[in-house]
Amino acid sequence: METAAKILVGLVALIHVYILVLEMFLWRTERVRATFGTTAEFAAESAPLAANQGLYNGFLAAGLIYGLVTGSVEFQIFFLCCVIVAGIFGAVTANRRILFVQVIPGVLALVPALLAR
Repeated sequence: METAAKILVGLVALIHVYILVLEMFLWRTERVRATFGTTAEFAAESAPLAANQGLYNGFLAAGLIYGLVTGSVEFQIFFLCCVIVAGIFGAVTANRRILFVQVIPGVLALVPALLAR
């Protein structure tokens, strides 16, 4: 169970690194605009806000990676809970797809992490 937890926590961390890259560096690209359903004008205007969101996703990834590197399951659990709460909030306030991108992977990683304690 411990190995499964580490793999899933690592995958959740990678998802958040990917989100960081999308929101901080690729926000104005055509591909990302199509993914998020935004116009070039909206992307240009909202780029600072998207970069801010990307930074927060980077902090979530950093916390998960720190938990993996140090072997701190408690750290992993705390940051997985942060991922899940942020994902639920995002799904309610922004886009329901966030449930599938953030919440479900977070829950799938949290269960084995809790069992590995």
